[in-house]
Amino acid sequence: MSSDPTTAAEGAAEAAERLDDATVDAVGKITEALETTERARGHLYTFHQLTGSADLALGEGVEALREAGHGELADRIERDLVGRNVISGRWTFQVVEDYDDGYYTVFRDLEREAREALTGGARHLHEARMKQDRRTHGRPGHEMEPGD
Repeated sequence: MSSDPTTAAEGAAEAAERLDDATVDAVGKITEALETTERARGHLYTFHQLTGSADLALGEGVEALREAGHGELADRIERDLVGRNVISGRWTFQVVEDYDDGYYTVFRDLEREAREALTGGARHLHEARMKQDRRTHGRPGHEMEPGD
C-alpha cells in the first residue's frame, strides 16, 4: 500500500469490497484490540511520568520537612520512599520498557501480520465499509476520499 492517504483509503475501500464479512470482522476485532492496547500503553506512560513527577515532588517535600525542623521524619521518608521501586526491582521506566519490548511489540507485529496475510495490509476495512454504508452519496461532506 502507498503512504499517500488518498491511495491508501481507496485501497482499503476496494479491499473491503472484495473480502468476506467474516474476515473483515475478524481482522477488525484484532485491530480494535490493538487500538485498545495502544490506549493502555499511553496510560502506562502516564503512570510512568506521574510517578516520576510525584517522586521529585516528594523529594522537595522531604527537604521542606527538614527545613521546618522535622529531620527525623524527613530522613525516614527519604530512606524508605524517595526513589523506591514501584514493583520488585523496577522503576516505572523499566516497567514501560518491559511492556514495550514484550507484550506490546508481539501484539503490534501479529496484528500487522494478520492484516498483511488477510487484507493485503489494508487497515480499517470495517470502518471503510461502514463509511461506504453510512455516508450520503453525492452530498458535500460525505465524499469517500478527499477531493471527490
